[in-house]
Amino acid sequence: MKNWKLLTVLITMMLLVLAACNSKDEAETDKGDSADNKPAKESTGDASAYPITIPGSTSGEHTFADVTLDKKPEDVIVFDYGFLDTLDALGVEVAGVAQKSVPEYLSKFTNTTYMDVGSLKEPDFEALSSMAPDIIFISGRQASAYEELSKIAPTVFVGVDNANFMESFKANTELAGKIFGKEQEATDAIAAYEAKVEEIKAKTAASEEKALIVLGNEDSLSAFGAGSRFGVIHDVFGVKAADENIKVDGHGDNISFEYVRDTNPDILFVVDRDAAVNPEGESGTKAAIENEFLSATNAAKNDKIFYLDPQYWYLSGGGIQSETAKADDILKAFN
Repeated sequence: MKNWKLLTVLITMMLLVLAACNSKDEAETDKGDSADNKPAKESTGDASAYPITIPGSTSGEHTFADVTLDKKPEDVIVFDYGFLDTLDALGVEVAGVAQKSVPEYLSKFTNTTYMDVGSLKEPDFEALSSMAPDIIFISGRQASAYEELSKIAPTVFVGVDNANFMESFKANTELAGKIFGKEQEATDAIAAYEAKVEEIKAKTAASEEKALIVLGNEDSLSAFGAGSRFGVIHDVFGVKAADENIKVDGHGDNISFEYVRDTNPDILFVVDRDAAVNPEGESGTKAAIENEFLSATNAAKNDKIFYLDPQYWYLSGGGIQSETAKADDILKAFN
């Protein structure tokens, strides 16, 4: 009898140990699933990146200070259309933009859903102050207003560096991805753009054609070369230059129609400023370009005068969408 009692006690103890082990295993399993999936953390991806410090920079005579963000900005103001283009491509919502000159392909930002924060050169400080945004993105046209804008909200300069275009374009795209938790989307966009660049470079390397880039403004012309605001044509895409001594200046090197004739480019790329700033009006650039002087050039004779879309080339360069469209424009000249 004593033996049976002892056996019963031993069996009971073994069952208790097994139950405890099973409970522990289940707890470990539940814990492991939670650690592997981490649904809350992944759904807010960007949260783990904060705080973020955006290094300051200089552009011309202007200096921009470091900006530290403790959390993802929600009320976002964008003055630079290139950066607006990138945020739009990445699926990032914004609260307000400078609506006066918004390119047609970004026209959705002109409706009342978004606050109008003034023009590119004249921010509406009163509207901005009343809104109290979390962050403001600017570029060269707003550089002189930087101090006042910084009093309203952290202000970040996102203008591209024409002398180091690819580096600054990639850095801005990566910055947008990091701030708003869209890092993979930004990486994919950069990879797609780089693939397109390589496609163009293969064609330009095999061509001996030399190009000239001009900006048309009413009856005047300005030439742009390597290192300029349109220098991506030479610097990134590898298009050979008809004149390698064009002065680098924000407004271009003033030239005459006789200069274009004497330079005799094989390809003439034209950016129509009139069409950019007054899209609903008439532009006289095309009539001015296609005159007796230019008709003598190889570009005219071979039907190689290309009018580049001013929305992308003049108003919003530096964005994922605009730079892809610009690459497509140049690709047409070599197909």
